[in-house]
Amino acid sequence: MHTPPNFSERIERRGTHSAKWDMMEPIYGVPSDGGIAMWVADMDFRPPACVQAALDAMTAHGVYGYFGDDRAYVDAIRWWMQNRHGWEVSPAAIFTTHGLVNGTALCVDAFTAPGDGVVLMTPVYHAFARIVAAAGREVVECPLAMADGRYVLDIPGWDARMRGTERMLILCSPHNPGGRVWSREELREIAAFCKRHDLILVSDEIHHDLVMPGHRHLAMPVAAPEILDRLVMMTATTKTFNIAGTHIGNVIIPDEALRARFRRRMDALGISPNSFGIATATAAYSPEGATWVDALNGYVDANRRLFDEGVNAIPGLRSMPLEATYLAWVDFTGTGMEPAEFTARVQKQARIAVNHGPTFGKGGEGFLRFNIATQRDVVVEAIDRLKSAFADLQ
Repeated sequence: MHTPPNFSERIERRGTHSAKWDMMEPIYGVPSDGGIAMWVADMDFRPPACVQAALDAMTAHGVYGYFGDDRAYVDAIRWWMQNRHGWEVSPAAIFTTHGLVNGTALCVDAFTAPGDGVVLMTPVYHAFARIVAAAGREVVECPLAMADGRYVLDIPGWDARMRGTERMLILCSPHNPGGRVWSREELREIAAFCKRHDLILVSDEIHHDLVMPGHRHLAMPVAAPEILDRLVMMTATTKTFNIAGTHIGNVIIPDEALRARFRRRMDALGISPNSFGIATATAAYSPEGATWVDALNGYVDANRRLFDEGVNAIPGLRSMPLEATYLAWVDFTGTGMEPAEFTARVQKQARIAVNHGPTFGKGGEGFLRFNIATQRDVVVEAIDRLKSAFADLQ
């Protein structure tokens, strides 16, 4: 019998080359000593024991040569997608990249040309726009609409923005930073939009296992099988199991013609997987890993309820209802403050490092993003600091 994970155990990450904890002072001016890191999207929890055991076995052997025979790894991916998401994946469809930021860049490189437009549903994960612009493609922002305090699609508005130079849409499903789990109907609307405008649909589903109780994520091939001839799926163990440093992700392409185009770019760039990433992914995509994820989601959901209750009690602040991910998207526009002022209060007075809303594109100007995948007492401390920093509004 496995020992249940102890997500409340404090694990010191300062001084470990942690981007999240060791870089918050040089980037945000939040002191390492006494500051709280709630920005980078990794968790302050150890991965499941099966992942640590796989790494222990590798280090015990002590030889780190080239990896061969990836059948167990491929089988683990297929088992996970079938059992957790009802999605049957062909072994031939699976490509391994150095994480999904790399996977996104490879998709942009393989399926678009310089000057082409790439559609982003903003506000959205900031790395997308950075990669698209760096590749010499045009970022085409299609802003999400707001209804009942959460993001919804604005298909007519997006149709009006299309000029015919767009070649790709990158979907974030579930949505980061808004935490939406898109419904079947919404996913089908996005699929129809892509068909209507002849767009390759790259569906980044890295958060698909991190779903709050009462919500269910649908993989795009399951929701809209009619889109398979233009669909590229992106999935990973890294976000789910807090192993982002292994830099491994999967680009899964149902269509053979699209596979051939992607494979040519992989071959041309000499991309091959990291053996540590393969070992951790194989171990994670297992029944033990599934049990751990279920426990994780319960813990994060309790953090969510605590965080929302505390933040929403501060006049002028509102945390968007979180359906998936562990990233709370907080609206500060009700304070009447300029972004520079409310951001300074969070970082200088509360000493909390957070992601700035404008980096996520249009619609993010009045928001900050908080990572709540941390020990519960850290969440409690963060709420207390926020209440103090905005005490004059109460």
